Amino acid sequence: MLSTWFRVIRIRFLLSSVIAVCLGLAINWWHHQTIDVFSASLTFAGVIALHASVDLLNDYWDFKRNIDTKTKRTNFSGGTGVLPEGLLKPKEVYVAGVVALILGAAIGGYFIFVNGVTIAIILTFAIVSIYFYSTRIVDSGLGELFVAIKGTMIVLGAYFVQSSEIVTESVLGGIVLGVLSSMVLFVNSFPDFDADKASGRRTLVILLGKKRATSIIWIFSSIAYGVIIVGVATQTLPVFSLITLFTIPLLIKSGRELKQSFDNIEKLVPVMRSCVLYSRITGVLLVLSFLFSITQYN
Repeated sequence: MLSTWFRVIRIRFLLSSVIAVCLGLAINWWHHQTIDVFSASLTFAGVIALHASVDLLNDYWDFKRNIDTKTKRTNFSGGTGVLPEGLLKPKEVYVAGVVALILGAAIGGYFIFVNGVTIAIILTFAIVSIYFYSTRIVDSGLGELFVAIKGTMIVLGAYFVQSSEIVTESVLGGIVLGVLSSMVLFVNSFPDFDADKASGRRTLVILLGKKRATSIIWIFSSIAYGVIIVGVATQTLPVFSLITLFTIPLLIKSGRELKQSFDNIEKLVPVMRSCVLYSRITGVLLVLSFLFSITQYN
């Protein structure tokens, strides 16, 4: 049963949010050489709970809308398969999603009490967008934008609860990770094109069409790398942040294979795997760049 819950939560995809928290903490360490362990632990717990809530509610709504029953499930798309296979009841997954949302909100409430209105703004955005993500947000064609903003907010929040301030570094770092997560969502939506379209969803792939959408992957990566390069050029981000450019070959591989395999689910699986790996490695390298640059900042 525990393995079933890990599956429906998509536990390995929680890593994107973990990396985002780590980046906020790394930027704080770069600035202040200190970490409030208690606040950091609560931040991890709250962010993971909110991320799990998104995935649980998404599985519930995709099942209720018959999306997951029409798709071919892979390790990266088509839902978790838990509800179509009858491993859990829809009500159980929905309740778990709401409980996770309440838990994340409760932890956020503590930070509102400690850190003030800025966290309230971030938390309000998180709660509203998480609950409506799988219905109104995706149906309105805003899914990729939501994920990009979510990633940015996590970095901002993780830094803010440590320092009670918002700095340019946390904004730029958040944009990079948010855009990378949005790119993963974008690529992973290719196999679900027909089922999503039939159910009224408006993903970026549906809005552009599969063939035209394959070129968008370069826009995501250009924004991420562009922010990093501009940040380094303006001495906002540490020069070591340029180590993220070492992932360019992996990006090129993913982009080329997507262009060739966009309409073949079996061939899309390694493309999605490569894209997830690219996003995670780039994020980890960005985190490490701040840790490597402590003496430079001082």
